[in-house]
Amino acid sequence: MIAHNYFYEGKVRTRVCGLCIKNEQLLLVKHNLNGKVLYAPPGGAVEFGESLQAALKREIKEETGLRVHSAEFRFITEYVNPPLHAIELYFNITSMSGNTSTGTDPEANNQPIITDVAWLSLSEIKQIPTSQLHHILHNCTHLSHLPGLTGFVPLTPH
Repeated sequence: MIAHNYFYEGKVRTRVCGLCIKNEQLLLVKHNLNGKVLYAPPGGAVEFGESLQAALKREIKEETGLRVHSAEFRFITEYVNPPLHAIELYFNITSMSGNTSTGTDPEANNQPIITDVAWLSLSEIKQIPTSQLHHILHNCTHLSHLPGLTGFVPLTPH
C-alpha cells in the first residue's frame, strides 16, 4: 500500500503542461517529492470546471511566476511513475511575460516540493540523471523538436 502524502498521489490525473522555450533554453521545474527528484516542464492538474487554457495559465503562474498570453496544443503523453500517474496535454507557449521565480504547488498542502525553476540548455539538461528527467526529455536531441511533437507520445522507460 502506498502512503499518500499529497492530493495527487495514487490517482490518475489530467494535467496541462507548457513548453516554454527561449534563447535555446527550456523552462524546467525541479520537484522533490518524497526524496524523488523530477525535472519537468511546468504544469499541473486541471480543476473541475476549468478550461485547459485557464488551467495552463494558472499552473504556469503558480509554479514559475510567468504569465502565459497564448499557447497552442501540441501533443499528449502519459506519465507513470508510482505513486504518480498522469495524462498530460502539452502546449507550446507562444507568448509569455514576467520574471521567473520558484513557485509553489497548492495541491502539496503548502509543502515546498518545487525546489527550483530554471531555463536550461540541452547540454545542461543532459547533465541531469535520466531517472530525474521527465520522459519527454529522455531522447531529446534538440529543444526545438519538442514543440513539433504531435499525437500521442509514448512513455520511454528509464
